[in-house]
Amino acid sequence: MKLFKSSLASALLLASTCLAVQAQDLKASRYNTPIPEDVLTPDRVKTRLGLFNYFDGFPDDETMSLARRQVDLGRGVQTFLNFMPAASLEMLYMGHRDGYGMKPNQDIGIFDELMSSKSLWLTGNTDTVYASTFLDLSDGPIIVEVPPGTGPGTVNDAFFRFVVDMGGPGPDKGKGGKYLILGPGQQAPATTDGFFVAKTPSYINWLILRGFLDEEGKTDTARDSFKNGLKVYPYAMRANPQANNFKNLTDWTVNTIHANNFRFYEELNEVIQREPSEMFSPELLGMASAIGIQKGKSFAPDTEQKALLTEAVAIGNATARSILFSPQDPKAYIYPNRDGYWQTGFPGGSHEYLVNKGNGGRDMDGRTLFFYLATVNTPAMALELPGVGSQYAFSSRDSNGAYLDGANTYKLTIPANAPANRFWSFVVYDPQTRSMLQSKEQPYPSKNSKRNQDMLVNDDGSVDLYFGPKAPEGKKTNWIKTIPSKGWFGILRLYGPLDPWFNQTWKLGAIKKMN
Repeated sequence: MKLFKSSLASALLLASTCLAVQAQDLKASRYNTPIPEDVLTPDRVKTRLGLFNYFDGFPDDETMSLARRQVDLGRGVQTFLNFMPAASLEMLYMGHRDGYGMKPNQDIGIFDELMSSKSLWLTGNTDTVYASTFLDLSDGPIIVEVPPGTGPGTVNDAFFRFVVDMGGPGPDKGKGGKYLILGPGQQAPATTDGFFVAKTPSYINWLILRGFLDEEGKTDTARDSFKNGLKVYPYAMRANPQANNFKNLTDWTVNTIHANNFRFYEELNEVIQREPSEMFSPELLGMASAIGIQKGKSFAPDTEQKALLTEAVAIGNATARSILFSPQDPKAYIYPNRDGYWQTGFPGGSHEYLVNKGNGGRDMDGRTLFFYLATVNTPAMALELPGVGSQYAFSSRDSNGAYLDGANTYKLTIPANAPANRFWSFVVYDPQTRSMLQSKEQPYPSKNSKRNQDMLVNDDGSVDLYFGPKAPEGKKTNWIKTIPSKGWFGILRLYGPLDPWFNQTWKLGAIKKMN
């Protein structure tokens, strides 16, 4: 199947540019001195938007209307793409607050029986015990106590930027410890002995921690560790901390995913109204302000403006999906020549999406790719840290480059000696929601080398995984169900990735369609 060729540049060409394809020659005969023709505007310019007409450089009403609409449309598209991280974290916050009924700084959600496909979370996993809570620093600093043995944990700010790691990749190195989180304008106390100190530019921040399964693939150890040792409370209450409330989030049907329609701009407006303006650059705030989203003012577009923004978000959504599922940047692929079509969520290896250490600015497509796909922004997922953190590879295509179709049957071989210090897993996702693929038969659409110890292993130590509406005969223990009317994509996770993954001496093959 021929790859669908699209990129941010080509998509936004429709939304934010007016490219002259034909222009009438204009002689500089009306001047006393030579005037370079490239500074003059012809009386008529043909563009993809229509014919632009001028009188000696003055645009007529139709030209002004066409150009203005295109600029407004383009700013709507760019607002969707550039503020996607903020809207994504906002929906996680709203899902916790309104869906799960959780209060910041007080309630902690734990997926006691792991996360299932009922949860609408961007590429959540079925492999680790999540502990999730929100920190609100509007009234002062917050303390987080992390128990020993905690896996990868991260605090992200309201723009989904990295604040601090905890647990294994954090400064406590998995030994546990106390973290003091300082909010906007807050100063550290005179003594911070005994604390790991981090500062965030936003009031609302997300804390997500992961606990590992025990040797039998059970959640008990991680769950109990969080309930007995994880604490979140205001610094002002440090002498007598409040008790936290723990809530089991497994099987809750709560949405935490940002909208792909006009509602997206309303989600963003909530963030801009609540957070300090200093959290965003003036250029970003100016972009949002141009479409009517400005701190201290109501966001109330009229019918015409709402229709334009509805079109803008549709173009932005198409752009984001094209970037995610058909990136043109070679850095988005793990192997040369797009072998296996395995992709990375961090093109270029930077959790800040910086190009050439910032000399090339920010990789805007790379950032869009990640935040349309996933959550949790940490260097532990982008850097080469053998034995620590986790690494990911995802693919939405078979060996021939065709999108994965739930009506077909496929096979993927996980080579022997998978380079994971802890375990590997493979989870299947829905391309619409970017959450786990739902089916009645398999609420956990995944296979895990620790939890699924009944999987068949080949003589050479490799494991064949099968995907399709029905399990191939004799392969049910190695099978993940797909839905005939839907597409799917899959993510391989390596927990505690080892050198053979980074130097590619261990390599994934393609997902192959079976006859």
